[in-house]
Amino acid sequence: MNTLIFRTIAPFLAALMLVFSVFVLLRGHNEPGGGFIGGLIAASAFAIQGLAQGVSAVRRALKMDPLGIAAIGLLLSALAGFLPFLGAMPFMTGLWIDLNLVADTVPVSSVMLFDIGVYLVVAGTVTAIALALEEKETD
Repeated sequence: MNTLIFRTIAPFLAALMLVFSVFVLLRGHNEPGGGFIGGLIAASAFAIQGLAQGVSAVRRALKMDPLGIAAIGLLLSALAGFLPFLGAMPFMTGLWIDLNLVADTVPVSSVMLFDIGVYLVVAGTVTAIALALEEKETD
């Protein structure tokens, strides 16, 4: 699928999908959605970009190996699970702190850190699989 229309619209579509994936990630903190589905949407955006411009263009745009992204996500998720041990609480207990910003305080939780980790694990793993399949297809 190497048409002019697809190659022209793919970067815009991929950017829109990435923004939507972050929206789903943040919305899923309190409502349906979250890290898993947001990561799938992000990986789909990278796959579309790979179909339009080639795998090497996506790898250059990511600036990091997709499995490295997944490893960072796994580290963040594990960190969110083990943080409660510092306060003698059970594994995966939700922790909240208030960050004092210039205009207001913003609550931040370990649950959100876990969701971001899941997002990165899913996006990195599925992107690595999709790019590997696209490379095999072009051989």
